[in-house]
Amino acid sequence: MNYLAHLHLGGDAPAQLLGSLYGDFVKGPLAGRWPAEIEAAIRLHRRIDAFTDSHPLQARARARFPAARRRTAGMLLDLFFDHCLARDWAEYAAQPLDHFTRKVYRVLAAEAELPGRLGLMAPRMAAQDWLGSYREFAVLEQVIAGMQRRLSKPQLLDGSLAELERLYEPLSEDFRAFYPELMAFACAELRRDGAVDSRHG
Repeated sequence: MNYLAHLHLGGDAPAQLLGSLYGDFVKGPLAGRWPAEIEAAIRLHRRIDAFTDSHPLQARARARFPAARRRTAGMLLDLFFDHCLARDWAEYAAQPLDHFTRKVYRVLAAEAELPGRLGLMAPRMAAQDWLGSYREFAVLEQVIAGMQRRLSKPQLLDGSLAELERLYEPLSEDFRAFYPELMAFACAELRRDGAVDSRHG
């Protein structure tokens, strides 16, 4: 899953929000590099990714893409599912999306040292409201262009926006089938970790 989904699933305490994002920028063993609450959220991020990658509904969604696109299908699904979550936010969260994203940006701004590229990204993420902007399908074009700049073979994503547009309805159905299962998994993991999450009950 992409940034917005991880933030939504990982709990809404500041340390949980930070760890939910850190999971995309921190690799390898943790072993006390950050406070325990942040490291717990990073571990949850990793378990969410593992659950997602191995889920049959994800496999079904990836299989909708042409064979030539299979190497990047997972990346595109992560992005598209964030669009679906932002678009349908009110179905999955009680707090309005703009309230939630403003809280995330405040938490990031208050943190003195963010890991890796996140420190460079966070001010732009807030200024351009990356998380809220996902609700507009057209914004995905800019996001894909940014992804291409980081790939050694950017041509792998050529034409991918048109492909997502063609697959819009079936992939939206895949999201609606999968995301409640992912929410239930994340909620159970939070309870197991002893964390409280007001959004998931």
